[in-house]
Amino acid sequence: MTVGTEWLIEATGCDAVALRDVERLRGVFARAIEELSLRVLGEQLWHKFPGEGGATGLAMLTESHLACHTYPEVGVATFNLYCCRERPAWPWAERLAEMLGARDVSVRSVSRAGGGEA
Repeated sequence: MTVGTEWLIEATGCDAVALRDVERLRGVFARAIEELSLRVLGEQLWHKFPGEGGATGLAMLTESHLACHTYPEVGVATFNLYCCRERPAWPWAERLAEMLGARDVSVRSVSRAGGGEA
Protein backbone atom coordinates (compact mmCIF):
# COMPACT_ATOMS: atom_id res chain seq x y z
CA MET A 1 0.00 0.00 0.00
CA THR A 2 1.33 3.43 -0.91
CA VAL A 3 0.86 6.11 1.75
CA GLY A 4 2.16 9.02 -0.28
CA THR A 5 4.60 10.44 -2.75
CA GLU A 6 7.56 12.64 -1.93
CA TRP A 7 9.20 14.89 -4.50
CA LEU A 8 12.80 15.99 -3.95
CA ILE A 9 13.75 18.94 -6.13
CA GLU A 10 17.19 20.50 -6.63
CA ALA A 11 17.46 23.64 -8.74
CA THR A 12 20.90 24.95 -9.72
CA GLY A 13 22.08 28.02 -11.56
CA CYS A 14 19.39 30.12 -9.86
CA ASP A 15 19.50 33.90 -9.56
CA ALA A 16 21.09 34.75 -6.18
CA VAL A 17 18.82 37.78 -5.67
CA ALA A 18 15.73 35.59 -6.17
CA LEU A 19 17.03 33.07 -3.64
CA ARG A 20 17.24 35.83 -0.99
CA ASP A 21 13.75 37.18 -1.75
CA VAL A 22 11.18 35.60 0.56
CA GLU A 23 8.27 37.18 -1.36
CA ARG A 24 9.50 35.61 -4.59
CA LEU A 25 9.84 32.25 -2.86
CA ARG A 26 6.34 32.64 -1.40
CA GLY A 27 5.24 33.07 -5.01
CA VAL A 28 6.69 29.67 -5.91
CA PHE A 29 4.80 28.12 -2.99
CA ALA A 30 1.58 29.94 -3.95
CA ARG A 31 1.75 28.73 -7.52
CA ALA A 32 2.48 25.10 -6.57
CA ILE A 33 -0.28 25.16 -3.95
CA GLU A 34 -2.82 26.59 -6.38
CA GLU A 35 -1.90 24.47 -9.40
CA LEU A 36 -1.79 21.22 -7.38
CA SER A 37 -4.95 22.06 -5.39
CA LEU A 38 -3.10 21.73 -2.08
CA ARG A 39 -4.53 23.02 1.19
CA VAL A 40 -2.39 24.96 3.66
CA LEU A 41 -2.89 24.54 7.41
CA GLY A 42 -2.29 27.74 9.37
CA GLU A 43 0.42 30.22 8.44
CA GLN A 44 3.48 29.42 6.39
CA LEU A 45 6.78 29.81 8.24
CA TRP A 46 9.67 31.66 6.61
CA HIS A 47 13.12 32.60 7.83
CA LYS A 48 15.48 34.90 5.95
CA PHE A 49 19.08 34.44 7.00
CA PRO A 50 21.03 37.67 7.59
CA GLY A 51 23.16 39.46 5.03
CA GLU A 52 23.71 37.54 1.85
CA GLY A 53 22.12 34.37 3.28
CA GLY A 54 19.21 32.49 1.81
CA ALA A 55 15.82 31.56 3.15
CA THR A 56 13.95 28.59 4.54
CA GLY A 57 10.22 28.09 4.15
CA LEU A 58 7.67 25.57 5.35
CA ALA A 59 3.97 25.15 4.62
CA MET A 60 2.09 22.49 6.52
CA LEU A 61 -0.55 20.98 4.25
CA THR A 62 -3.57 18.79 4.87
CA GLU A 63 -1.73 16.52 2.42
CA SER A 64 1.56 16.79 4.42
CA HIS A 65 4.17 19.53 3.71
CA LEU A 66 6.04 21.76 1.28
CA ALA A 67 9.50 23.04 2.25
CA CYS A 68 12.36 24.91 0.64
CA HIS A 69 15.92 25.95 1.47
CA THR A 70 17.96 28.36 -0.64
CA TYR A 71 21.70 28.84 -0.97
CA PRO A 72 22.31 32.05 -2.94
CA GLU A 73 26.07 31.80 -2.53
CA VAL A 74 26.03 28.79 -4.88
CA GLY A 75 22.79 29.46 -6.79
CA VAL A 76 20.92 26.45 -5.37
CA ALA A 77 17.35 25.99 -4.17
CA THR A 78 15.98 22.74 -2.80
CA PHE A 79 12.30 21.89 -2.40
CA ASN A 80 10.53 18.98 -0.76
CA LEU A 81 6.85 18.21 -1.34
CA TYR A 82 5.20 15.29 0.40
CA CYS A 83 1.61 14.38 -0.41
CA CYS A 84 -0.34 11.57 1.19
CA ARG A 85 -2.86 11.74 -1.67
CA GLU A 86 -2.04 11.22 -5.33
CA ARG A 87 -1.13 14.36 -7.24
CA PRO A 88 0.02 14.90 -10.82
CA ALA A 89 3.64 15.79 -11.47
CA TRP A 90 4.17 19.56 -11.28
CA PRO A 91 6.39 21.17 -13.96
CA TRP A 92 9.15 22.08 -11.49
CA ALA A 93 11.81 22.70 -14.14
CA GLU A 94 9.62 25.10 -16.12
CA ARG A 95 8.32 26.96 -13.05
CA LEU A 96 11.70 27.31 -11.32
CA ALA A 97 13.37 28.47 -14.53
CA GLU A 98 10.67 31.11 -14.92
CA MET A 99 10.44 32.19 -11.26
CA LEU A 100 14.02 31.75 -9.95
CA GLY A 101 16.12 31.66 -13.11
CA ALA A 102 17.09 28.01 -12.57
CA ARG A 103 19.27 26.58 -15.34
CA ASP A 104 19.04 22.94 -14.25
CA VAL A 105 16.36 21.21 -12.18
CA SER A 106 16.48 17.65 -10.89
CA VAL A 107 13.22 16.07 -9.68
CA ARG A 108 13.11 12.75 -7.90
CA SER A 109 9.87 11.09 -6.91
CA VAL A 110 9.69 8.53 -4.11
CA SER A 111 6.63 6.39 -3.37
CA ARG A 112 6.24 5.90 0.35
CA ALA A 113 4.90 2.46 1.24
CA GLY A 114 2.78 1.60 4.23
CA GLY A 115 1.87 -1.71 5.70
CA GLY A 116 4.31 -4.02 7.29
CA GLU A 117 4.21 -5.24 10.86
CA ALA A 118 4.53 -2.98 13.87
